[in-house]
Amino acid sequence: MGYPNDVLSTRAIVKPGLYAIIPKDGLVNNVIPYIENCRVSIVASPKMGAGFVQYVVEAAPGGRTTAPFGGEPAIESFLYCIEGALAVTVGQERFVLTAGGFIYAPAGAGIAFTSEVPSKLLLYKQRYLPLAGKAAYTCAGNVNEIAYRNYDDMANVYIKDLLPTGLGFDMNMHILAFEPGGCHPFVETHVQEHGAYILSGEGMYLMENTWLPIKKDDFMWFGPYVPQGAYGVGRDLFAYIYSKDCNRDVTL
Repeated sequence: MGYPNDVLSTRAIVKPGLYAIIPKDGLVNNVIPYIENCRVSIVASPKMGAGFVQYVVEAAPGGRTTAPFGGEPAIESFLYCIEGALAVTVGQERFVLTAGGFIYAPAGAGIAFTSEVPSKLLLYKQRYLPLAGKAAYTCAGNVNEIAYRNYDDMANVYIKDLLPTGLGFDMNMHILAFEPGGCHPFVETHVQEHGAYILSGEGMYLMENTWLPIKKDDFMWFGPYVPQGAYGVGRDLFAYIYSKDCNRDVTL
């Protein structure tokens, strides 16, 4: 990487238990067992207060897992292909994911992948909360084949649901997108937490009591009950993929 070209600075903000912004230029490589020929950055974990672990992965040709990611008992997992192409296996099922492709693996199944071309992906895992009589199952698709729908009856804010909304699933992944000038209809304050990766554009995001600039390739984490809301700014669609815990009561 060499010497810096200017005074060291960063837009990164980490407030454990509350929220975090982690820009691309601050990511570092982590050696993770069973993931080879990949640059892996852990952007969310219980160490900051998150109830899940999320990774940004840059896979070189030949990048792969040598054991399924998230294959531990009671752990569910998710993979999203930002760029490139991946051969993916969940159990005995095989898939090919290109840009925009995603796959969810139910608890204990894990996700194995191989990349023959340079690829960029997101990995996510968390502990599954079972519900009697209900179950999650393997789901795969591509966001480019899912139509946007208007978000809260607004014509300049859009959303896509990536996973089924049935009670067997205790999480979902969504893509939320704002035209320039589009915004949340109100400042949200809720028990759910989010991990969000910016896919395109620029926005101004309210976190707790501060408006902060956000742009493509940033990662954001919001803890429970942190006030949040956004405006799309700039010239392009401000869009991000984000996780949301759902369909479960609070455990005492």
